[in-house]
Amino acid sequence: MSQQETAPAQTPRRSKITPERAQEFYAAVLDMLRESGYEALTMEGVASRTRCGKSTLYRQWGSKPELVVAALHGTRQGLLPHIDTGTLAGDLHEAARAIGAGSGRDTPLMHALSHAALQSPELLCALREALIMPGLASIDAMVRRGAERGEIPADHPAAEFVSAQLLGAMRARPLLEGKYADEAYLIRFVDNAILPSLGLGTPVHRS
Repeated sequence: MSQQETAPAQTPRRSKITPERAQEFYAAVLDMLRESGYEALTMEGVASRTRCGKSTLYRQWGSKPELVVAALHGTRQGLLPHIDTGTLAGDLHEAARAIGAGSGRDTPLMHALSHAALQSPELLCALREALIMPGLASIDAMVRRGAERGEIPADHPAAEFVSAQLLGAMRARPLLEGKYADEAYLIRFVDNAILPSLGLGTPVHRS
């Protein structure tokens, strides 16, 4: 089987898989990606993990990339819950807590898919839509509300970089320090990097 894990013969797609069963497949795919990475993921491995025939997977999804894309779309959920504390600083602190709480789950998945996604526009699109864009949109909305309340100027030059800074810190810390960006780290990052860049508050040391 090629690296793309494509079925050797085209077979008509027909779905006998319930939504609940599909979620079991998707969960298994994402777990295996976190454990071993994209290159090590195989349709045979997914079939074994989920106790189904390999032909079932090929009949439904056709190839490994298609299955991974389906898993990302099928389990898509916002990285952040709805957050509106009434202040931009409060919103960013809550965002830092939520991102930090999920860092151990989401960071390994992004690392596992990053290289493959650069070679597959469809996979890159699914990765962005599932794991990146919802978080960016949520943080950008917090910044807009802060501007509407008059906490920062609407045209503040640092405003457009807030979401990239916060999500980038989550991604970068494991590579730079070998640790996940947990809640305490991200709150310190908000207090000492993001808020001062917006002219809000003063740097705060948190142990």
